[in-house]
Amino acid sequence: MAIFQHIILLLCLSLFCATSLVSSHNRHYTSPSVPRLTDLFSHVSVNKSFSNVFGGPNIKILNNGSTATFALDRTSGSGLASWNKYNYGFFSAAIKLPAGLTSGVVVAFYLSNADMYPHSHDEIDIELLGNDKRIDWVLQTNVYANGVSTGREEKFYFWFNPTLQHHYYSILWNSHHIVFLVDNIPVREFPNNGKFSAAYPSKPMSLYVTIWDGSQWATHGGKYPVNYKYAPFVTSLTDLEMVGCMVNPKQPNSSCSSASVSSIDPVEGPDFFKLSNQQMSAMVWARRKLMFYSYCKDTSRFKVLLPECK
Repeated sequence: MAIFQHIILLLCLSLFCATSLVSSHNRHYTSPSVPRLTDLFSHVSVNKSFSNVFGGPNIKILNNGSTATFALDRTSGSGLASWNKYNYGFFSAAIKLPAGLTSGVVVAFYLSNADMYPHSHDEIDIELLGNDKRIDWVLQTNVYANGVSTGREEKFYFWFNPTLQHHYYSILWNSHHIVFLVDNIPVREFPNNGKFSAAYPSKPMSLYVTIWDGSQWATHGGKYPVNYKYAPFVTSLTDLEMVGCMVNPKQPNSSCSSASVSSIDPVEGPDFFKLSNQQMSAMVWARRKLMFYSYCKDTSRFKVLLPECK
């Protein structure tokens, strides 16, 4: 009987291990080689480029302004917004996500002008969503124009553990397309080709970095809320890059549409209007192996295939 029980125990442990391997979506693939856009631009200081939006006591500026930490606890989340507004540009940061049980936690790196246009705002989102007991994170992307979610959600698992070290999250936005990148690998391209019902994001936006409680929706539609037993949830940001055409939306003559725009905004030029073959191949790899949700395939939400999905 003891031998039989021992065998059963070994089988149960084996099944548990196999289940654990299957349920963990931090898939440790070897990523394709791509050009490093993050090497093209200089880093900027966090404390000289941002102002507090909320949760000031939960924000710490370190290393002479090159690094910042953001915390979510029972009292508040926290966030910063860039002093300047941009009309097109390249925006990037190396972010290390909180470890442990992070259901309901949202870390967001995004562009928005909701402060200027509350009813018709534009927004380009990278949202990093904490997950349930499997302790993995999800990357969600979305695009809004004129207050309408034109891009709609796409979700990805990571091919690495984003809590062990800093990884690059980047947004390239110009007049031709929006590209979302992780460690310089494009994971999604949003072209300005007129196929979407709302206009392409075109109004000046600020860059935001925030951490907050998304219990109502972030993890399995709100099934798993934030468990503050594990707080504070702290994320770290460094290697910040913001390069683009800075504009003052309150000045009508402030524009990025001049003939010399490429000298003002280095990504508004032919080298950034089209992904290279190497980048396209890497994006195909990422989408095939790591994307697990696309609104184009969600027939429960969209009974009729949307024009851009055809």
